[in-house]
Amino acid sequence: MSNTKEIYLTEEGLNEIIKELDYLKKERRPEVIQALKEARALGDLSENAEYDSARAAQAEVENKIKELEIMVENAVVIKEVSTDKVSIGNKVVIKYIEDGDTDQYTIVGSKEADPFQNRISNESPIAKAIIGKGIGDIVTVESPNGNYEVKIEEIS
Repeated sequence: MSNTKEIYLTEEGLNEIIKELDYLKKERRPEVIQALKEARALGDLSENAEYDSARAAQAEVENKIKELEIMVENAVVIKEVSTDKVSIGNKVVIKYIEDGDTDQYTIVGSKEADPFQNRISNESPIAKAIIGKGIGDIVTVESPNGNYEVKIEEIS
C-alpha cells in the first residue's frame, strides 16, 4: 500500500503524462544508454566528462520516468463535472467583491496547474475557498497576502 496521495488529472492531462512517459521509455532512455556506451568506450572513467554527463542524464531520465509512473498509478481522472457546485474540472467565473473585477479559472489538480492559462490548483487558496460552493455564494479567500471576498458568478 502506497502512502502517495491521489493526483487529480483531466483526461487530457493524463494523456499528456502517458505520452511523455512513452517518449522517455522508448526514445530518450535508449539514447542515454547509447551515449553511456560510447562514453565507456573512451577509456578511463575517472576523468571522463562524457561518461559523467551520460550518467547524470541517465539519472535524470530514470527519476522522471519513476515520477511519471507514480503519477499514472495514483491518477484520479476527472470525467464528469457538475455545474451545481464548484469542483475540480469546472470553469468558474468569480467576481472580487472589493473592486468588482472578474476572473475566470479552471480548477485542476496541482500537476496540471498553469496560472498563465488561468488553470489553478485545487490546493490554491481561491480553489479551496470556492470548491463545494454554488453560483451566487460569496466566500472569503484566505491568502498569504490577506483575506478577501469573491462571489461565484458562473460555473461551467
